[in-house]
Amino acid sequence: MSETPLVRVARFLDRTTAEGPGERSAIWVQGCSIRCAGCFNPHLFGTRGGTPTTPESLVERVVAAGTSGVTLLGGEPFEQAAGLAAVAAGVRRAGLTVMTFTGYEYAYLRSSADEHVAALLSATDLLVAGPFRQDLIDRDRPWVGSTNQEFLHLTGRLSDVTGPDRVEVTVSATGDIAVNGWADSDTLDALLAGLPAGRARPSAH
Repeated sequence: MSETPLVRVARFLDRTTAEGPGERSAIWVQGCSIRCAGCFNPHLFGTRGGTPTTPESLVERVVAAGTSGVTLLGGEPFEQAAGLAAVAAGVRRAGLTVMTFTGYEYAYLRSSADEHVAALLSATDLLVAGPFRQDLIDRDRPWVGSTNQEFLHLTGRLSDVTGPDRVEVTVSATGDIAVNGWADSDTLDALLAGLPAGRARPSAH
Protein backbone atom coordinates (compact mmCIF):
# COMPACT_ATOMS: atom_id res chain seq x y z
CA MET A 1 0.00 0.00 0.00
CA SER A 2 1.37 3.43 -0.96
CA GLU A 3 2.05 5.95 1.77
CA THR A 4 -0.44 8.83 2.12
CA PRO A 5 1.11 11.99 0.63
CA LEU A 6 2.06 14.90 2.83
CA VAL A 7 -0.12 18.01 2.64
CA ARG A 8 1.59 21.26 1.61
CA VAL A 9 0.16 23.57 4.26
CA ALA A 10 0.38 27.30 3.65
CA ARG A 11 -1.37 28.25 6.88
CA PHE A 12 -3.11 26.57 9.80
CA LEU A 13 -5.49 28.55 12.00
CA ASP A 14 -6.53 26.79 15.19
CA ARG A 15 -9.70 28.83 15.72
CA THR A 16 -11.73 31.12 13.47
CA THR A 17 -15.34 32.26 13.12
CA ALA A 18 -14.77 33.65 9.62
CA GLU A 19 -14.32 30.41 7.64
CA GLY A 20 -17.65 28.62 7.96
CA PRO A 21 -20.43 27.99 10.49
CA GLY A 22 -19.49 28.36 14.15
CA GLU A 23 -15.95 28.20 15.46
CA ARG A 24 -13.71 26.10 13.23
CA SER A 25 -10.10 25.29 12.52
CA ALA A 26 -8.91 26.20 9.01
CA ILE A 27 -6.22 24.77 6.75
CA TRP A 28 -5.00 26.64 3.66
CA VAL A 29 -3.04 24.50 1.21
CA GLN A 30 -0.33 25.67 -1.17
CA GLY A 31 -0.89 25.32 -4.90
CA CYS A 32 -3.75 25.99 -7.34
CA SER A 33 -3.75 25.53 -11.12
CA ILE A 34 -7.19 27.20 -11.57
CA ARG A 35 -5.83 30.67 -10.77
CA CYS A 36 -9.10 32.63 -10.82
CA ALA A 37 -8.69 36.25 -11.87
CA GLY A 38 -9.06 38.49 -8.83
CA CYS A 39 -8.44 35.67 -6.34
CA PHE A 40 -7.78 36.92 -2.81
CA ASN A 41 -4.98 34.35 -2.39
CA PRO A 42 -2.73 34.60 -5.47
CA HIS A 43 0.27 33.90 -3.23
CA LEU A 44 -1.09 30.35 -2.90
CA PHE A 45 -1.13 29.62 -6.67
CA GLY A 46 2.39 28.23 -6.92
CA THR A 47 3.19 24.72 -5.77
CA ARG A 48 6.50 25.79 -4.24
CA GLY A 49 6.28 26.76 -0.63
CA GLY A 50 4.07 25.60 2.17
CA THR A 51 5.10 23.19 4.89
CA PRO A 52 4.85 19.46 4.05
CA THR A 53 2.76 18.02 6.89
CA THR A 54 1.41 14.56 7.63
CA PRO A 55 -2.37 14.14 7.57
CA GLU A 56 -2.19 12.49 10.99
CA SER A 57 -0.58 15.55 12.59
CA LEU A 58 -3.18 17.84 11.03
CA VAL A 59 -6.01 15.70 12.40
CA GLU A 60 -4.41 15.77 15.84
CA ARG A 61 -4.10 19.54 15.74
CA VAL A 62 -7.73 20.04 14.65
CA VAL A 63 -9.00 17.74 17.40
CA ALA A 64 -6.77 19.43 19.99
CA ALA A 65 -8.12 22.85 19.03
CA GLY A 66 -11.52 21.90 20.40
CA THR A 67 -13.52 23.48 17.58
CA SER A 68 -16.55 22.02 15.81
CA GLY A 69 -14.53 20.95 12.77
CA VAL A 70 -12.20 22.04 9.99
CA THR A 71 -12.48 24.13 6.85
CA LEU A 72 -10.18 23.23 3.94
CA LEU A 73 -9.20 26.11 1.65
CA GLY A 74 -6.41 27.12 -0.62
CA GLY A 75 -4.93 27.09 -2.94
CA GLU A 76 -6.99 24.20 -4.26
CA PRO A 77 -7.79 21.36 -1.84
CA PHE A 78 -8.73 18.89 -4.58
CA GLU A 79 -5.24 19.18 -6.07
CA GLN A 80 -4.03 17.58 -2.82
CA ALA A 81 -7.00 15.26 -2.53
CA ALA A 82 -5.11 12.20 -1.27
CA GLY A 83 -3.64 13.89 1.78
CA LEU A 84 -6.72 15.97 2.54
CA ALA A 85 -9.06 13.00 2.17
CA ALA A 86 -7.09 11.39 5.01
CA VAL A 87 -7.36 14.60 7.05
CA ALA A 88 -11.11 14.91 6.44
CA ALA A 89 -11.78 11.26 7.24
CA GLY A 90 -9.79 11.51 10.47
CA VAL A 91 -11.63 14.66 11.54
CA ARG A 92 -14.96 13.03 10.81
CA ARG A 93 -13.98 9.94 12.83
CA ALA A 94 -13.42 12.29 15.77
CA GLY A 95 -17.05 13.41 15.44
CA LEU A 96 -16.24 16.79 13.89
CA THR A 97 -17.42 18.37 10.63
CA VAL A 98 -15.61 19.14 7.38
CA MET A 99 -16.22 22.09 5.07
CA THR A 100 -14.25 22.23 1.81
CA PHE A 101 -13.84 25.08 -0.67
CA THR A 102 -12.97 24.33 -4.30
CA GLY A 103 -12.66 26.28 -7.52
CA TYR A 104 -13.83 23.24 -9.47
CA GLU A 105 -17.47 22.64 -10.39
CA TYR A 106 -19.18 19.85 -8.46
CA ALA A 107 -20.11 18.00 -11.67
CA TYR A 108 -16.45 17.97 -12.69
CA LEU A 109 -15.38 16.52 -9.36
CA ARG A 110 -18.16 13.92 -9.43
CA SER A 111 -17.02 12.74 -12.88
CA SER A 112 -13.37 12.40 -11.85
CA ALA A 113 -11.84 8.93 -12.04
CA ASP A 114 -9.45 9.86 -9.22
CA GLU A 115 -10.30 7.78 -6.17
CA HIS A 116 -8.81 10.41 -3.87
CA VAL A 117 -11.14 13.09 -5.22
CA ALA A 118 -14.08 10.77 -4.51
CA ALA A 119 -12.70 10.09 -1.02
CA LEU A 120 -12.42 13.80 -0.19
CA LEU A 121 -15.96 14.39 -1.43
CA SER A 122 -17.28 11.52 0.68
CA ALA A 123 -15.56 12.93 3.79
CA THR A 124 -16.89 16.48 3.24
CA ASP A 125 -20.09 17.65 4.91
CA LEU A 126 -20.41 21.03 3.19
CA LEU A 127 -18.79 21.75 -0.18
CA VAL A 128 -18.50 25.24 -1.65
CA ALA A 129 -17.84 24.70 -5.36
CA GLY A 130 -17.11 26.85 -8.38
CA PRO A 131 -14.49 29.35 -9.52
CA PHE A 132 -14.41 32.91 -8.22
CA ARG A 133 -15.76 35.34 -10.84
CA GLN A 134 -15.05 39.06 -10.53
CA ASP A 135 -18.14 39.93 -12.60
CA LEU A 136 -20.48 38.11 -10.20
CA ILE A 137 -19.51 39.45 -6.77
CA ASP A 138 -21.79 38.06 -4.03
CA ARG A 139 -22.60 40.56 -1.29
CA ASP A 140 -25.42 38.57 0.30
CA ARG A 141 -24.23 35.07 1.23
CA PRO A 142 -21.50 34.41 3.78
CA TRP A 143 -18.10 32.89 2.91
CA VAL A 144 -18.44 32.91 -0.89
CA GLY A 145 -17.01 35.50 -3.25
CA SER A 146 -19.28 35.23 -6.29
CA THR A 147 -22.90 34.28 -7.00
CA ASN A 148 -22.01 31.32 -9.23
CA GLN A 149 -20.44 29.41 -6.31
CA GLU A 150 -22.64 26.66 -4.89
CA PHE A 151 -23.26 25.44 -1.36
CA LEU A 152 -23.61 21.66 -1.59
CA HIS A 153 -24.77 19.79 1.50
CA LEU A 154 -23.21 16.36 1.03
CA THR A 155 -24.46 15.15 4.42
CA GLY A 156 -27.16 16.31 6.82
CA ARG A 157 -24.60 18.24 8.87
CA LEU A 158 -23.64 21.91 8.54
CA SER A 159 -27.05 22.83 7.15
CA ASP A 160 -26.94 26.44 8.37
CA VAL A 161 -25.27 28.68 5.80
CA THR A 162 -26.75 31.95 7.03
CA GLY A 163 -25.01 34.74 8.88
CA PRO A 164 -22.76 37.70 8.14
CA ASP A 165 -19.40 37.62 6.44
CA ARG A 166 -16.62 38.14 8.94
CA VAL A 167 -13.06 39.36 8.51
CA GLU A 168 -10.44 38.61 11.15
CA VAL A 169 -7.26 40.64 11.45
CA THR A 170 -4.55 39.26 13.75
CA VAL A 171 -1.38 41.10 14.71
CA SER A 172 1.35 38.91 16.19
CA ALA A 173 3.80 39.92 18.92
CA THR A 174 6.39 40.52 16.17
CA GLY A 175 4.06 42.81 14.23
CA ASP A 176 3.08 40.40 11.46
CA ILE A 177 -0.47 40.96 10.25
CA ALA A 178 -2.69 38.07 9.14
CA VAL A 179 -6.11 38.55 7.54
CA ASN A 180 -8.70 35.88 6.89
CA GLY A 181 -12.33 35.91 5.83
CA TRP A 182 -13.91 37.66 2.88
CA ALA A 183 -13.92 41.40 2.14
CA ASP A 184 -13.61 43.61 -0.90
CA SER A 185 -10.44 45.61 -1.41
CA ASP A 186 -11.92 48.87 -0.10
CA THR A 187 -12.96 47.21 3.16
CA LEU A 188 -9.53 45.62 3.56
CA ASP A 189 -7.80 48.93 2.89
CA ALA A 190 -9.91 50.53 5.62
CA LEU A 191 -9.17 47.71 8.07
CA LEU A 192 -5.44 47.84 7.45
CA ALA A 193 -5.12 51.64 7.37
CA GLY A 194 -2.47 52.82 9.78
CA LEU A 195 -0.89 49.40 10.24
CA PRO A 196 2.78 48.95 9.24
CA ALA A 197 3.13 48.44 5.49
CA GLY A 198 4.52 45.25 4.03
CA ARG A 199 3.70 42.95 6.96
CA ALA A 200 0.20 41.83 5.94
CA ARG A 201 -0.50 38.22 4.92
CA PRO A 202 -4.05 37.81 3.57
CA SER A 203 -5.75 34.43 3.42
CA ALA A 204 -9.38 34.07 2.49
CA HIS A 205 -11.92 31.72 1.02
